[in-house]
Amino acid sequence: MLDDANENAARFLAAAREAGRPGERLPEAWRPADLDAALAIQRRVGELLGQRTGGWKCSLPSPARPILAAPILAPTIQRGPRCVVAAAGDAARVEPEVAFVMGRDLPRRDRPYADDEVVAAIAETRLVLELLGSRYADTTAPTWEEMIADCLQNQGLVIGPRVPGGLDAALESMVVVVRGPHGILSTHDGHHGDGHPLRPLCWLANFLAERDRGLTVGQVVTTGSYAGAITVPLGQPLTVAFGDLGSIAVELIAAD
Repeated sequence: MLDDANENAARFLAAAREAGRPGERLPEAWRPADLDAALAIQRRVGELLGQRTGGWKCSLPSPARPILAAPILAPTIQRGPRCVVAAAGDAARVEPEVAFVMGRDLPRRDRPYADDEVVAAIAETRLVLELLGSRYADTTAPTWEEMIADCLQNQGLVIGPRVPGGLDAALESMVVVVRGPHGILSTHDGHHGDGHPLRPLCWLANFLAERDRGLTVGQVVTTGSYAGAITVPLGQPLTVAFGDLGSIAVELIAAD
């Protein structure tokens, strides 16, 4: 059971999600005191909304950011060609990423999972777009713990096609090209922030198992952008090409 401050924080963030628009940061008395509290708030938000965890976003931790993990709520995981996004104005922010769909549960156990065991639990490798959107209007003021509590600006995920060759494909770097109806909108010399998208997945599998959560069959794990956050227009057919791996065709539609 959460203490009153963390429960209030979770209710605040759940209400902000339901409102569909960013607002103030958490009141000072409700801000998580540490990362454990932030993780508890993450989990409670999903419970309050009655939404299961359909996936995770993660990156390798660093001394400045010792935890980089957040659940992606199942109803926010979409497949094209038309996907809904809450956005201000006529544009949205997305991150081009490679994700892994789990084909086997990785529950808590007495010893850590070796990397090859985590890789063997993968069912599919997919191209995805992470939809970005914080519950905080000002994302520069909140503490890292507040950002963790709010699921690291995750708004959802667009699931694209399978990656040809799956785990045998070259996933370290690729040119990312965003096209609209009238041509190229942007080109990015993409590199994975952690060197390879499998590295954060292997970290996350043990991080969650140690906390009695564990990855489960069907969850989608996305592990970092190849090109940072890209601003794209709403209401237009878009194609995001991932080098020779394939492309995602999507039209982002503003939520009512």
